[in-house]
Amino acid sequence: MELPLNIEFTEKVVVVTGAGGVLCGTMAKAFAQAGAKVAALDLNEEAVKKLADECKDAGYICEGYKANVLDPEELEAVHRQVLADLGPCDILINGAGGNNPRATTDNEYHHEKTEGQKTFFDLDPNGVDFVFKLNFQGTLLPTQVFAKEMAERKSGCILNVSSMNAYVPLTKIPAYSGAKAAVSNFTQWLATHFAGTGIRCNAIAPGFLVSNQNRSLLFQEDGAPTPRSNKILAGTPMGRFVEGEELLGGVFFLCDDKAASAITGVVLPIDAGYSAYSGV
Repeated sequence: MELPLNIEFTEKVVVVTGAGGVLCGTMAKAFAQAGAKVAALDLNEEAVKKLADECKDAGYICEGYKANVLDPEELEAVHRQVLADLGPCDILINGAGGNNPRATTDNEYHHEKTEGQKTFFDLDPNGVDFVFKLNFQGTLLPTQVFAKEMAERKSGCILNVSSMNAYVPLTKIPAYSGAKAAVSNFTQWLATHFAGTGIRCNAIAPGFLVSNQNRSLLFQEDGAPTPRSNKILAGTPMGRFVEGEELLGGVFFLCDDKAASAITGVVLPIDAGYSAYSGV
């Protein structure tokens, strides 16, 4: 992987939640390649162990840990293990998150609903609750666990992962949009709350990426884009999806204590221009 910018994180301990996914797994590998000691956390233990092995085979430092970001006791146990294996956390990447079909409508507009579709009135409250917990509490709880030492040392960096949905909600996914808006708001709150401790807190808001989770929504079986995919690309000035590795420049910049020393409370869109375009 070709790293962006001329930034190194030698000897920094970087904790990445959600590292079992492609996006945060790419971030974890990049930090390891840049010299950091990486703790890759995810509920999918097999995925983070595989990631850690790949990094070690390449000569980098990375350990994989099974962790449920919604379980404070489990997070504390993982925290103690990270301390023993790598040392105290310098940079926390809160990447755990996602959506759930139970909190998604089938129709974009209620007046266009057809028989048998799941509408707004059919949304499962438990599904909505799960999405809010995963995205918001899944950011808050790891921060409580790993940022305490940062506050004591009066240094550290927190980077949250928000979304384009936080700016303008997308159709069909009200819970995910609202949860990511909460993550952006929480990022600003944390930046203010920790301003006197030396901790900086920012977020990235990725544009539309193609992943295993959304591939079937964006492309048909023959590889042709779906109508929803065409809408997205029509609203994106660069006319394409964002590649996962294109996030790394913004991530590295915001996490570097020299390059971004005065930057805190920022939510940076990395979206091929999507958030800048009015549609006209």
